[in-house]
Amino acid sequence: MSGTGVGSAAHHHRRETPMAERGDESLVHTLKKVAAVLKQEEIPFALGGSFAVYAHGGHSSDHDVDFLIREVDVERSLEALVAAGFTAERPPEDWLVKVFDDGRMVDLIHRPIETPVTEETFADTVVRPVDAIHMPVLSATQLMVHKLLSFSQHYCDFARGLPLARSLREQIDWERVRKETQHSPYAEAFLVLLDRLEVVPHSGTGEGEGTP
Repeated sequence: MSGTGVGSAAHHHRRETPMAERGDESLVHTLKKVAAVLKQEEIPFALGGSFAVYAHGGHSSDHDVDFLIREVDVERSLEALVAAGFTAERPPEDWLVKVFDDGRMVDLIHRPIETPVTEETFADTVVRPVDAIHMPVLSATQLMVHKLLSFSQHYCDFARGLPLARSLREQIDWERVRKETQHSPYAEAFLVLLDRLEVVPHSGTGEGEGTP
């Protein structure tokens, strides 16, 4: 899995700080255990969710551990994790499975935002240290796209997207975010909000890495 994400050098000195600030050592330990099993089994994966934001040096309002895997690898992943001591759960939703480590939940997502995880997904990652273990982490741009496309008439909590946008704005390719979310009125509204809050302009050329 090659890391080709946006802003690989940005905020280097802060990469691991947010996770330490959270003090959630048990969740970090669980995250590392899952990554170690997937690595050992040579199952391609990418870290997503709030810990991916922290790995980029950003902040998140969420408290979750998400890994992206391909649907073809779901069964093999569950078998390996169960053998390593995790318990597995298949929720009614057909886009993910869950594993538990002493009550701590990890989502294994194979179809985020109604889009299957593919090799292309893994190409849009950056290798980052997560509590001293290096692993592929979803790019800041893709994390923002996923967050915006999660907003709908059933869930539209912009307060959960603001910390991500503010803390990682220099690493995000905003032109790409606009293009990939242009079909969503909720995403458009969020981008207007970012403009009004002077976080990032709503229109214009792509700012991308290095834009203040």
